[in-house]
Amino acid sequence: MIAAILSGCGAPAPPASDAAAGPPADSAYTQSPRVTGAQFAAASVTLSGQASPGARVRLGPPEGEARYAQADGEGKWALALPVMAEPRIFGLSATAEGRQLQSEGYLILTPSGKAAVLRAGAGALRLDPQPAASIGAFDFDQQGGAVVSGRAPAGATVMLRLDGFQVAEGRADAGGRFSISLTSPITAGPHRLEMLGDGFSARVSVDASRAAALEGGPFRSVAMAGGVRADWQTPGGGVQSTLILG
Repeated sequence: MIAAILSGCGAPAPPASDAAAGPPADSAYTQSPRVTGAQFAAASVTLSGQASPGARVRLGPPEGEARYAQADGEGKWALALPVMAEPRIFGLSATAEGRQLQSEGYLILTPSGKAAVLRAGAGALRLDPQPAASIGAFDFDQQGGAVVSGRAPAGATVMLRLDGFQVAEGRADAGGRFSISLTSPITAGPHRLEMLGDGFSARVSVDASRAAALEGGPFRSVAMAGGVRADWQTPGGGVQSTLILG
């Protein structure tokens, strides 16, 4: 539902280039860049990913200096960044044989070691290690369309409950990831969210208060109990809120 709601919004996109996520196109030449992992150390974070073989990969914030990496013959690349003092959002693109390719979504990194791909109209894709059964992110828009994403046993059926009532059901993929849209808009304010399955469960508290206008730029973050909230402008111009949990 959130995908349909967000796709109808219109305005300028946030960072200069899109960030990384989902499976790319059908050949190495057309492969869009994506981030596949984020390894945090005491003072740095090393991003790893895939792009077209030999591509020049660009990671750029809305403001500030871009950083670059070179993909090897297999399309693998890595880039080290200093740990930031506050959460930052980045766009990702790559140039190969004179052709520029944008990735899907935007990359967010936090000082506490959380990393995720923010995806318009879809659930965030966590890159940092997560428990085998966990709710990793909760995304919602101004109209209450919402998506819950996280990890569960591979292929498992996942049921979602909101304030004690079942509101959606889906299935984890072969890698143990799930992204499930709620069947009805969520009301603004605090809620209890629970995931259930055969032999596993997890529960979190979420606050679906609608985002205030983004007046200082395309991205705003604030620390919250148990995670970080990011309000960000989608490529279509709407505002999506992502709660990065755990």
